Amino acid sequence: MASTRIVIVDDHPLFRKALNQALATSLHAAEIVEVGSLDELTGRLAADSNVDLILLDLSMPGVQGLSGLLYLRAEHPEIPVVVVSASEDPATIRGAIGFGASGYVPKSQPVDRIRTAVRKVLEGEIWVPPEIDIEGQAEETSELVARLSTLTPQQVRVLMMLGEGLLNKQIAYRLGVSEATIKAHVSAILQKLGVDSRTQAVIAINKLDSGDWQRNAN
Repeated sequence: MASTRIVIVDDHPLFRKALNQALATSLHAAEIVEVGSLDELTGRLAADSNVDLILLDLSMPGVQGLSGLLYLRAEHPEIPVVVVSASEDPATIRGAIGFGASGYVPKSQPVDRIRTAVRKVLEGEIWVPPEIDIEGQAEETSELVARLSTLTPQQVRVLMMLGEGLLNKQIAYRLGVSEATIKAHVSAILQKLGVDSRTQAVIAINKLDSGDWQRNAN
């Protein structure tokens, strides 16, 4: 594990530190980095993407449910991501795996199981709690996963900001591009999601936060 680099992404410093310490005792030579937001992670990866594993919380400012995972899988498909979340909803767990997560670890899991999950994923396996059945996604669910997975990283970021209620002008300012570029991204998003308005696109991104898109399909 001498060359292993793990990044913990969570906006709660106490949890980050506790998870760091739990992993450090079993991965003695690993480098474990803590960041407090998706934006901070994005900046670090832009500077150096030599990362072996990302441990990602789902509930952070500016992140709607699985949208952060969706962005990371689009921007850095080569880096495995394990979701570490307070949510134990089977629909959310299935959704995370459907969007390309290499594992899902509820925060309530015992420390030994969290360590096992991280080791398994580093060895190339997919890990979820053994009591969770991740098979049998409905056709409607699979179609939505497929549509969202066609979005580019920038389109995912725009969709996330639409979910925050930002206007095109505000999104353009945040991303440092022209308003015309954002309008083009929004049009492409609507086409890829098969919806007619940005309101419907926002409904889609908000469903990621609750798992309703999974429950309604099953």
